[in-house]
Amino acid sequence: MTRPFSAAEPLLTVIGEALIDLVPGSSPGDYQARPGGSPFNVAIGLARLDHRTVLMARLADNAFGRLLREHAAAENVDLTSAPLATEPTTLAVVSLDAQGQAGYDFYLDGTADWQWTDTELARIPPDTTILHVGSLASWTQPGNRHIQAAVARSREQGSTLISYDPNIRPLLLGKPEQARPLVEDFVSVAHLVKASREDVEWLYPQTAIAEVGDRWLKLGALAVVITDGPNGAHLLRPDAAPVHRPGRKIQLVDTIGAGDAFTSGLLGGLVRRGLHTPQLLSQCPAELLAETVDEAVLVSALTCERVGADPPFAAALA
Repeated sequence: MTRPFSAAEPLLTVIGEALIDLVPGSSPGDYQARPGGSPFNVAIGLARLDHRTVLMARLADNAFGRLLREHAAAENVDLTSAPLATEPTTLAVVSLDAQGQAGYDFYLDGTADWQWTDTELARIPPDTTILHVGSLASWTQPGNRHIQAAVARSREQGSTLISYDPNIRPLLLGKPEQARPLVEDFVSVAHLVKASREDVEWLYPQTAIAEVGDRWLKLGALAVVITDGPNGAHLLRPDAAPVHRPGRKIQLVDTIGAGDAFTSGLLGGLVRRGLHTPQLLSQCPAELLAETVDEAVLVSALTCERVGADPPFAAALA
């Protein structure tokens, strides 16, 4: 059951794509249409963890767009800042290997998620506490440059905590040397950067995680978190030794939405601990931030024990 939120509660705004995942069904050639997209999943995860959440996604005026709107609204996600798009919905065809690891083939030419305008992005709620951005919309033209400019303005204002997850898709990005500037444009305006080991190893071949983290911290991040699949996550901060937090033993079903659930758990954990401003994040004791990463690992682990991107509700964390 959803509850009404108070205007005094921290507001988490998520910007990015909302697409349809075509997930394999029980027989060959059978697919189920499910709402998806990393930013969409992050917003759902935050709402389920009982946080006041706004999703800014360009939702098409078609059957798939209405499915996305209805699903988000049913999860208590605020869509008042989500533009109504005339372009079609992006599709992602999902495949699962024998270990339950997900792969994606995207159909995104001319679709709604990449056509952002400055006017649409001016609808970022002024009382946003944490602004999360990332994934395909952050490096897909032409909308990515408008999103980056909007995020840069939010950082300049000083009070909003900026979170970024590049969510790398090599088949869409070309070569690492082409992708790095696109990613680093957003790292330079973010306070918190979350990425996976696969992301950083593709972006920076033969470069240690700690070295990548140091590079991103020098670009302006206050904290970098690198997830490492079943091995947990690595926390990197300026002038501090890297911290590793362990994974959890689970009964793996699939990894769809695991990284997005981690992001929801991380951002929600910061809010629950009162660490939702740039100043508080920079001054946070290492032990408290490590505890927040542990909570994100738990949220991700619980999601991996379910079919598809199905993040847990707050009660499950108890």
